[in-house]
Amino acid sequence: MTRDIHGISSMATRALLAELAGRYGRESGVTVGFESVGGVDAARRVQAGEAFDLVVLASDAIDKLIASGHLQPGSRVDLVRSMVAVAVRADAPAPDISSEAALRQAVLAASRIGYSTGPSGTALLQLFARWGIADDIQPRLMQAPPGVPVAALVARGDVALGFQQLSELINVTGITVVGTLPPGCQIVTTFSAGVPVGVTAGSLKAAQVRALLDWLASPVTIEAKRQQGMEPA
Repeated sequence: MTRDIHGISSMATRALLAELAGRYGRESGVTVGFESVGGVDAARRVQAGEAFDLVVLASDAIDKLIASGHLQPGSRVDLVRSMVAVAVRADAPAPDISSEAALRQAVLAASRIGYSTGPSGTALLQLFARWGIADDIQPRLMQAPPGVPVAALVARGDVALGFQQLSELINVTGITVVGTLPPGCQIVTTFSAGVPVGVTAGSLKAAQVRALLDWLASPVTIEAKRQQGMEPA
Protein backbone atom coordinates (compact mmCIF):
# COMPACT_ATOMS: atom_id res chain seq x y z
CA MET A 1 0.00 0.00 0.00
CA THR A 2 1.30 3.44 -0.91
CA ARG A 3 1.38 5.70 2.11
CA ASP A 4 1.00 9.47 2.02
CA ILE A 5 3.47 9.73 4.91
CA HIS A 6 6.25 7.18 5.38
CA GLY A 7 8.15 7.39 8.67
CA ILE A 8 10.76 5.48 10.61
CA SER A 9 11.00 5.09 14.37
CA SER A 10 12.77 3.16 17.09
CA MET A 11 11.08 0.13 18.65
CA ALA A 12 10.13 1.98 21.85
CA THR A 13 7.36 3.91 20.08
CA ARG A 14 6.32 1.16 17.66
CA ALA A 15 2.98 0.21 19.25
CA LEU A 16 2.02 3.80 19.99
CA LEU A 17 2.77 5.07 16.50
CA ALA A 18 0.98 2.14 14.89
CA GLU A 19 -2.13 2.92 16.92
CA LEU A 20 -1.98 6.66 16.30
CA ALA A 21 -1.17 6.29 12.60
CA GLY A 22 -4.25 4.15 12.08
CA ARG A 23 -6.42 6.55 14.00
CA TYR A 24 -5.07 9.58 12.15
CA GLY A 25 -5.65 7.89 8.82
CA ARG A 26 -9.27 7.20 9.65
CA GLU A 27 -9.86 10.75 10.83
CA SER A 28 -7.93 12.66 8.17
CA GLY A 29 -7.86 10.41 5.13
CA VAL A 30 -4.06 10.71 5.05
CA THR A 31 -2.42 7.28 5.23
CA VAL A 32 0.53 7.07 7.61
CA GLY A 33 2.95 4.20 8.12
CA PHE A 34 5.99 3.85 10.36
CA GLU A 35 8.75 1.31 10.00
CA SER A 36 10.05 0.51 13.49
CA VAL A 37 13.58 -0.81 13.92
CA GLY A 38 16.39 -0.47 16.45
CA GLY A 39 17.12 3.19 17.13
CA VAL A 40 20.77 2.85 16.10
CA ASP A 41 19.76 1.27 12.79
CA ALA A 42 17.08 3.91 12.19
CA ALA A 43 19.56 6.75 12.64
CA ARG A 44 22.08 4.99 10.38
CA ARG A 45 19.51 4.62 7.60
CA VAL A 46 18.57 8.29 7.80
CA GLN A 47 22.26 9.21 7.67
CA ALA A 48 22.69 6.97 4.64
CA GLY A 49 20.13 9.06 2.77
CA GLU A 50 17.18 6.67 2.78
CA ALA A 51 14.01 8.61 2.03
CA PHE A 52 11.53 9.17 4.85
CA ASP A 53 8.92 11.82 5.52
CA LEU A 54 9.24 11.73 9.32
CA VAL A 55 11.70 10.37 11.86
CA VAL A 56 10.82 9.53 15.50
CA LEU A 57 13.76 8.73 17.79
CA ALA A 58 15.17 9.65 21.18
CA SER A 59 15.59 13.41 21.37
CA ASP A 60 19.39 13.28 21.45
CA ALA A 61 19.40 11.19 18.26
CA ILE A 62 17.07 13.70 16.60
CA ASP A 63 19.37 16.55 17.66
CA LYS A 64 22.38 14.76 16.18
CA LEU A 65 20.58 14.21 12.88
CA ILE A 66 19.67 17.91 12.78
CA ALA A 67 23.27 18.90 13.55
CA SER A 68 24.56 16.60 10.79
CA GLY A 69 22.20 18.13 8.25
CA HIS A 70 19.92 15.13 7.77
CA LEU A 71 16.87 16.65 9.48
CA GLN A 72 15.57 20.18 9.10
CA PRO A 73 16.69 22.74 11.71
CA GLY A 74 13.86 23.70 14.04
CA SER A 75 11.75 20.68 13.05
CA ARG A 76 12.08 18.76 16.33
CA VAL A 77 8.77 18.13 18.10
CA ASP A 78 8.83 16.34 21.47
CA LEU A 79 6.12 13.67 21.63
CA VAL A 80 6.46 11.46 24.72
CA ARG A 81 8.50 10.82 27.84
CA SER A 82 9.28 7.17 28.48
CA MET A 83 10.64 5.51 31.63
CA VAL A 84 12.80 2.42 31.91
CA ALA A 85 11.23 -0.49 33.78
CA VAL A 86 12.35 -3.85 35.17
CA ALA A 87 10.94 -7.21 34.12
CA VAL A 88 11.38 -10.84 35.18
CA ARG A 89 10.12 -14.08 33.72
CA ALA A 90 6.44 -14.70 34.49
CA ASP A 91 7.18 -17.71 36.72
CA ALA A 92 9.99 -15.98 38.65
CA PRO A 93 9.60 -14.13 41.95
CA ALA A 94 9.56 -10.35 41.60
CA PRO A 95 12.52 -8.71 43.35
CA ASP A 96 12.20 -5.68 45.58
CA ILE A 97 12.99 -2.54 43.56
CA SER A 98 11.18 -0.08 45.81
CA SER A 99 14.35 1.92 46.52
CA GLU A 100 17.68 2.55 44.85
CA ALA A 101 19.42 0.33 47.42
CA ALA A 102 16.92 -2.47 46.83
CA LEU A 103 17.34 -2.26 43.05
CA ARG A 104 21.13 -2.35 43.40
CA GLN A 105 20.84 -5.51 45.48
CA ALA A 106 18.49 -7.08 42.93
CA VAL A 107 21.01 -6.40 40.18
CA LEU A 108 23.84 -7.89 42.22
CA ALA A 109 21.75 -11.00 42.89
CA ALA A 110 20.66 -11.56 39.28
CA SER A 111 22.32 -14.39 37.38
CA ARG A 112 22.00 -12.55 34.04
CA ILE A 113 20.98 -8.94 33.32
CA GLY A 114 19.51 -7.84 30.01
CA TYR A 115 19.53 -4.30 28.67
CA SER A 116 18.90 -2.53 25.38
CA THR A 117 20.90 -0.52 22.90
CA GLY A 118 20.39 3.21 22.62
CA PRO A 119 20.26 5.95 25.24
CA SER A 120 18.43 3.95 27.92
CA GLY A 121 21.04 1.20 27.78
CA THR A 122 23.85 3.73 28.00
CA ALA A 123 22.18 5.41 30.98
CA LEU A 124 21.79 2.03 32.71
CA LEU A 125 25.50 1.25 32.34
CA GLN A 126 26.28 4.68 33.76
CA LEU A 127 24.05 3.88 36.73
CA PHE A 128 25.92 0.63 37.36
CA ALA A 129 29.19 2.54 37.19
CA ARG A 130 27.90 5.09 39.69
CA TRP A 131 26.99 2.25 42.04
CA GLY A 132 30.53 0.91 41.72
CA ILE A 133 29.43 -2.52 40.48
CA ALA A 134 30.10 -2.26 36.74
CA ASP A 135 33.19 -4.49 36.76
CA ASP A 136 31.61 -7.07 39.06
CA ILE A 137 28.52 -7.60 36.92
CA GLN A 138 30.11 -7.18 33.47
CA PRO A 139 30.30 -10.96 32.83
CA ARG A 140 26.57 -11.24 33.56
CA LEU A 141 25.42 -8.44 31.25
CA MET A 142 23.66 -9.24 27.98
CA GLN A 143 22.84 -6.45 25.53
CA ALA A 144 19.92 -7.25 23.25
CA PRO A 145 20.85 -6.94 19.55
CA PRO A 146 19.30 -3.93 17.76
CA GLY A 147 15.62 -4.56 17.09
CA VAL A 148 15.42 -7.48 19.55
CA PRO A 149 13.30 -6.66 22.61
CA VAL A 150 14.75 -7.30 26.04
CA ALA A 151 11.36 -8.81 26.88
CA ALA A 152 12.15 -11.70 24.53
CA LEU A 153 15.38 -12.41 26.41
CA VAL A 154 13.47 -12.39 29.70
CA ALA A 155 10.65 -14.61 28.44
CA ARG A 156 13.12 -17.19 27.08
CA GLY A 157 15.03 -17.24 30.33
CA ASP A 158 18.20 -15.90 28.74
CA VAL A 159 18.31 -13.21 31.43
CA ALA A 160 16.85 -13.14 34.92
CA LEU A 161 16.40 -9.36 35.07
CA GLY A 162 15.56 -7.18 32.09
CA PHE A 163 15.73 -3.40 31.73
CA GLN A 164 13.95 -1.61 28.88
CA GLN A 165 11.44 1.11 28.13
CA LEU A 166 8.15 0.35 29.88
CA SER A 167 6.34 0.71 26.54
CA GLU A 168 8.31 -2.27 25.21
CA LEU A 169 7.57 -4.48 28.22
CA ILE A 170 3.85 -3.99 28.84
CA ASN A 171 1.43 -6.49 27.31
CA VAL A 172 4.23 -8.99 26.55
CA THR A 173 3.39 -12.57 27.44
CA GLY A 174 5.81 -14.63 29.45
CA ILE A 175 7.14 -11.82 31.62
CA THR A 176 6.13 -9.82 34.68
CA VAL A 177 6.80 -6.09 34.76
CA VAL A 178 8.06 -5.39 38.28
CA GLY A 179 7.88 -1.61 37.87
CA THR A 180 9.81 1.45 36.76
CA LEU A 181 13.10 2.39 38.35
CA PRO A 182 12.71 3.97 41.81
CA PRO A 183 13.37 7.61 42.71
CA GLY A 184 17.02 8.57 42.61
CA CYS A 185 17.87 6.37 39.64
CA GLN A 186 15.01 6.77 37.20
CA ILE A 187 15.91 6.76 33.51
CA VAL A 188 13.59 8.90 31.39
CA THR A 189 13.92 9.27 27.62
CA THR A 190 12.12 11.88 25.55
CA PHE A 191 11.14 10.67 22.11
CA SER A 192 10.84 13.34 19.45
CA ALA A 193 10.02 13.72 15.79
CA GLY A 194 12.08 15.44 13.13
CA VAL A 195 11.48 16.23 9.48
CA PRO A 196 14.06 15.09 6.90
CA VAL A 197 15.68 17.69 4.66
CA GLY A 198 14.18 15.94 1.63
CA VAL A 199 10.67 17.08 2.59
CA THR A 200 10.51 20.28 0.56
CA ALA A 201 9.22 23.34 2.38
CA GLY A 202 5.93 24.58 0.95
CA SER A 203 5.08 21.25 -0.68
CA LEU A 204 1.94 19.21 -0.10
CA LYS A 205 4.07 16.60 1.67
CA ALA A 206 5.44 19.23 4.07
CA ALA A 207 1.92 20.42 4.86
CA GLN A 208 0.77 16.84 5.50
CA VAL A 209 3.72 16.16 7.80
CA ARG A 210 3.19 19.39 9.74
CA ALA A 211 -0.50 18.59 10.23
CA LEU A 212 0.39 15.11 11.48
CA LEU A 213 3.01 16.49 13.89
CA ASP A 214 0.55 19.01 15.29
CA TRP A 215 -1.94 16.18 15.86
CA LEU A 216 0.61 13.83 17.43
CA ALA A 217 1.57 16.52 19.95
CA SER A 218 -2.03 17.53 20.70
CA PRO A 219 -4.13 16.65 23.76
CA VAL A 220 -6.24 14.16 21.78
CA THR A 221 -3.32 11.69 21.86
CA ILE A 222 -2.61 11.87 25.61
CA GLU A 223 -4.72 8.89 26.63
CA ALA A 224 -3.21 6.65 23.96
CA LYS A 225 0.28 7.63 25.11
CA ARG A 226 -0.50 6.77 28.71
CA GLN A 227 -2.06 3.44 27.76
CA GLN A 228 1.23 2.58 26.07
CA GLY A 229 3.21 3.32 29.24
CA MET A 230 4.33 6.82 28.30
CA GLU A 231 3.59 10.40 29.25
CA PRO A 232 3.07 13.32 26.86
CA ALA A 233 6.21 15.40 26.48
